[in-house]
Amino acid sequence: MTNCWRALVVFLGLLTLPACGQDTSVPEMVSPAYRQMLRTLYRETVPTIQAAALADMLRDKPKKVLVLDTRTHAEYKVSHLTGARFVDFDSFEKNEFKGLPRDQTVVVYCSVGYRSERVGERLKALGFRDVRNLYGGIFQWVNEGRPVYNAAGPTRQIHPYSALWSVWLRQGQQVY
Repeated sequence: MTNCWRALVVFLGLLTLPACGQDTSVPEMVSPAYRQMLRTLYRETVPTIQAAALADMLRDKPKKVLVLDTRTHAEYKVSHLTGARFVDFDSFEKNEFKGLPRDQTVVVYCSVGYRSERVGERLKALGFRDVRNLYGGIFQWVNEGRPVYNAAGPTRQIHPYSALWSVWLRQGQQVY
């Protein structure tokens, strides 16, 4: 094996190691391909939270967690997690997030967790103490059979972001 190949093997192996504070438990229903794709996208700068753990928090202590949907307005209108506040990804860098308590648990999400991780980084830089990124985003949430809502109430509709990303959404009705 050449030195280049060895370096590549070591690098790929390092990609599988968790960062400090990361929730490394991945549900069995996460496909290996999806898991690898997320590993490639995430910078691991914001700790992740699994869908089941967030569902438990929302059930047991709904006032203790603030959920922020960091997708586009069109995506949010199709469906979102119950009680989620909309934070426009296209303008989050200018947002000071005034009026949000810095000591409350904040969970950010988007389609798969890439955009929400950027927003989570901003929140941490602004002094938010407990920021988490929903592992796998709303896609993982829906793929695990968890409910989403729109202005009319519960829905099976989900915005897949793009045709490229839609392959990771296995449940629900895709609506652009």
